[in-house]
Amino acid sequence: MWNFPILPESASSVAPDYDFAFWYEVAVGVFFTLFVLVLVLGLANRYRRGRQVDRSHPPTHSLKLEALWIGVPLVIAMSMFGISAVLYIKQFSPPGDAVEIPVVGKQWMWKLQHPEGKKEINELHLPVGQAVRLKMISQDVIHSFFIPAFRVKQDVLPGRYTEMWFRPTKIGRYRLFCTEYCGTDHSVMGGWVEVMSQADYERWLATEQAGESLVEEGRRLFVLNHCAGCHGENATVQAPRLEGVYGRPVPIQVGDRVEFVQADDRYIRDSILLPKSQVVAGYQPIMPSYQGQLSEEDLLKIIAYIKAIGNRPAPGPAAQPQYDADRGIQPAVEVPGYDVDKPPGATLLPEQTR
Repeated sequence: MWNFPILPESASSVAPDYDFAFWYEVAVGVFFTLFVLVLVLGLANRYRRGRQVDRSHPPTHSLKLEALWIGVPLVIAMSMFGISAVLYIKQFSPPGDAVEIPVVGKQWMWKLQHPEGKKEINELHLPVGQAVRLKMISQDVIHSFFIPAFRVKQDVLPGRYTEMWFRPTKIGRYRLFCTEYCGTDHSVMGGWVEVMSQADYERWLATEQAGESLVEEGRRLFVLNHCAGCHGENATVQAPRLEGVYGRPVPIQVGDRVEFVQADDRYIRDSILLPKSQVVAGYQPIMPSYQGQLSEEDLLKIIAYIKAIGNRPAPGPAAQPQYDADRGIQPAVEVPGYDVDKPPGATLLPEQTR
């Protein structure tokens, strides 16, 4: 008889946890609403005008009552905080086996590409039980990627990567929405997430020629845009090598100091579009900017290629200088003239800045 769902279908590993938090907070709100309502109605009836009750010596304070109305809400509020904190940690802690899929939002569509090379627009096909991590960026304005059945939503911003992950647990077809007003056709910026069995998913991948993989396309763009001329194996220009750099600390020249930044997706993107903003110590700021020459999709492919070669050992001498012996950080590139006995952020000697 009842065919009006209060919540969308629960179809991901974190959805039951979000539903529990939702219903717990609803129950607390309903309980205290009814509790206060009953007290108001009961006391109004008991002490209404004309009612014969003892009104002498009304109490002015009660330590027990004060402790009760402070202690109980405090415990309930802290329990809500604890539940929410656990969900927050889960939301931003993808498992190691998660497959990364880049997503580009633009007016008014979602563009996605699987690691194998298969591209989709406003649709996402996934195998059931496989954890998926979406790395997202907007090509124009702010969007928001929302899958109600998975209980996941994340803003997609221009000029900045955001991420979210989920593990679908039920085979089916689920709605995908943009939940940030993004212009005239915002209402039609949606799509579908199709969760399939592993066998069906593999057949779907094989139905059409996927073309080059993300890494292969990134390598092609790396060569096509002459990146290999400076950063490749046979480069004649002195530039930092990229093998082994991803995920490691990189020394950056900041005035007369050297600071370390993590070579993550954002650092690589900024190094391509704004190369003079973070110059690797020991190198000259001669790299041109590719602002306006590479699309967000191209940047994601190049980053995928750089990540793929991130596991390769960097060429050159086997022993490279240690920048911080106490922390055991190995530099991503060798910095000529850097004083290895000085900690990161120390002032360089005059002969080291020439």
